[in-house]
Amino acid sequence: MNKTGNIKTIDLNCDLGEGLSTDALIIPHITSANIACGFHAGNKKTMKQTVELCMKHNVAVGAHPSWPDKENFGRTEMQKSTEELYAIVTEQLQLLSTIAQQLGTKLHHVKPHGALYNQSAKDKLIAATIAKAVKDFNEECILFGLSGSDSISEAKSIGLKTASEVFADRTYTDEGKLTPRSQPNALITDSVKSVEQAMQLVLQQTVTSANGKVIPIIADTICIHSDGETAVELCTALKQSFNQNNISLAKIV
Repeated sequence: MNKTGNIKTIDLNCDLGEGLSTDALIIPHITSANIACGFHAGNKKTMKQTVELCMKHNVAVGAHPSWPDKENFGRTEMQKSTEELYAIVTEQLQLLSTIAQQLGTKLHHVKPHGALYNQSAKDKLIAATIAKAVKDFNEECILFGLSGSDSISEAKSIGLKTASEVFADRTYTDEGKLTPRSQPNALITDSVKSVEQAMQLVLQQTVTSANGKVIPIIADTICIHSDGETAVELCTALKQSFNQNNISLAKIV
C-alpha cells in the first residue's frame, strides 16, 4: 500500500481469462489482471480477448502461470525438477507476452496460480525457481505473492520487485496463511464481510483469522477471484467502499 498525503492507494487484482463470462464486467473495476496462460485454463483466444479488455480499461496485464493441470484447474500439487518448473513458467510467460506485444502492450506482473502459488508460498526452492524464471524473462516484471511468504522473500533476495498480496474473499489461519480450500470455511461468500476484511487489510494492515486472532500483514495488492459467486457484486462494492474511505485504486509501479 502506498500513501500520498492523506490518500491511501491500493492495487485491486483479479484472476481472469479462465473461461468465465464475467470478465468483461469485472475488468472495469480493477487495476491489475492475472491472465490464465493455458496450463490450467484459457487458450490463445481467451488470452487475446482478456488483454484487449485490459488495454481498453487501462488495467495492468499480468501472467497467471500454473502447473500443467487443466483437469483439476491447477489445484493439484506437483513436484518437478527446478529445470522443469523453470521451463513451465517461462513457456507461459512467453505465450502471454507474445500476445501482449502483438496487441501493443507488455507484461506488467506475474502471479502464480492455485497449487503452484500455494507451494511457492511455503517452499523456498519452488519460490526461488519461479522468481529466477520471472527475472530472467523480464526483470522489470513485478512478482505478486502471498504476503509474508517465501514467494516474496525469495524474489526480493534476487532483486525482483514484489507486491505482497492479500485476499478479500479468503479466510486466514492464525499463522497468517490462507485457509486451505479443502476446509469448509476457506471462502468468504458474503460480499459485506469481504468488504469489511478488505478495509481492515488496507486501513489497518491487519487481518482477523477465522479463529478471531488479529494478525499484522503487509497489503500491497488485494485479490478477488472471478469464479466467486458474488465476484461482480464484490468488485463494485469494494470500489464504492474504497471511494468512501478516501482510498485510491492504482496499479503497482
